[in-house]
Amino acid sequence: MINVLILCTGNSCRSVIGEALFNHLGEGRIKAWSAGSFPTGTVNPNATSVLGEHGISTLGLSSKSWDELGSIEFDIVITVCDNAQGETCPVYLNKAIKAHWGLPDPADVIGNGKEIMEAFETTYLALQNRITMMLKLPLELMSEKEIKDSLEEIGTEKT
Repeated sequence: MINVLILCTGNSCRSVIGEALFNHLGEGRIKAWSAGSFPTGTVNPNATSVLGEHGISTLGLSSKSWDELGSIEFDIVITVCDNAQGETCPVYLNKAIKAHWGLPDPADVIGNGKEIMEAFETTYLALQNRITMMLKLPLELMSEKEIKDSLEEIGTEKT
């Protein structure tokens, strides 16, 4: 089992969607958690809505600090903050392979309900695509450097 942490600052949208997708698509090969350096304390209802529309379980999802996960040894840590928008990504200092999959925060979209849900759908599809690509890798047979390089390349995939 590969333990994956998806990190963001607020842990209310992107990282939560990533956690749910990893646990759904990973089929027991991957166990994922999400957390934030400054969690909002609530999961954005649009994040749970988009997951529900795709039949992905939202049971147990929460916005939490990475401090709550201190007893778990993560193999891979993926940050999803959007450096292009000036977001500050948390820096995870413990031993793990680290990669960055920057995505715009759908919670920042201003518009009507349809436009907002389109932003959440775009985030969902981008994460689904990247996670599917990662799951196709023979992670158990790869070196740490090979995994890191592959994950960084996946993180550059256009959304």
